[in-house]
Amino acid sequence: MTHPIIDELNTRYTVKHYDATRKVSQQDMDVIYEALRLSPSSINSQPWKFIVIESDEAKQRLHDTFEHKFQFNQKHAKAASHTILFAYKPQYRREDYGRVIDKQIEDGRMKADEKDQAFGAFAFVDLNTDEEGINASWTRAQTYLALGNAMHTVARLGIDSTPMEGVDKDLIGEIFADELDGYVCEVALAIGYHDDKEDYNAPLPKSRLAKEDVITVL
Repeated sequence: MTHPIIDELNTRYTVKHYDATRKVSQQDMDVIYEALRLSPSSINSQPWKFIVIESDEAKQRLHDTFEHKFQFNQKHAKAASHTILFAYKPQYRREDYGRVIDKQIEDGRMKADEKDQAFGAFAFVDLNTDEEGINASWTRAQTYLALGNAMHTVARLGIDSTPMEGVDKDLIGEIFADELDGYVCEVALAIGYHDDKEDYNAPLPKSRLAKEDVITVL
């Protein structure tokens, strides 16, 4: 099959070694930021924060979070051009959704007198909230929608990436406590450009199960 989107997805792969001398341009980063902002989420909840690791100081801090485990991803902390931490709010509350509704009114998506009615969608949050007010499994799931959107965006820009669940959420929570402000990061995305000589994964052919094995059309 030939199509620009398919071509981009066929060339996208998980980078194993980055060229630390190459940086993503600010112009491309601005596109990525806007793509993150436009990511979909259940009931438009947007229960997330995206922490972008760019400076040498921030990269060192990220490097330090691999002290105890997942050392196989540690090299990306400094070699990748940027790393995005995808963080979720473990206790998403009615007032959080109120901010979303207020913005929708501001943007003309709904009228001010529809605000009370709009809170009806919060029932989806209640369905995923336990007796202690924790709905982390639901808010965490939303970050993966943003992650997929980001991965496709960088592929379209010709930028390489490495999705990483191999991160230490506890150390990230300590070292980036001020930036996270109670949010939790369990997945990150390194982006940049692969090292032609060192990245063994770059020349390997794409391998996926056959369409018939994964897609059923009724």
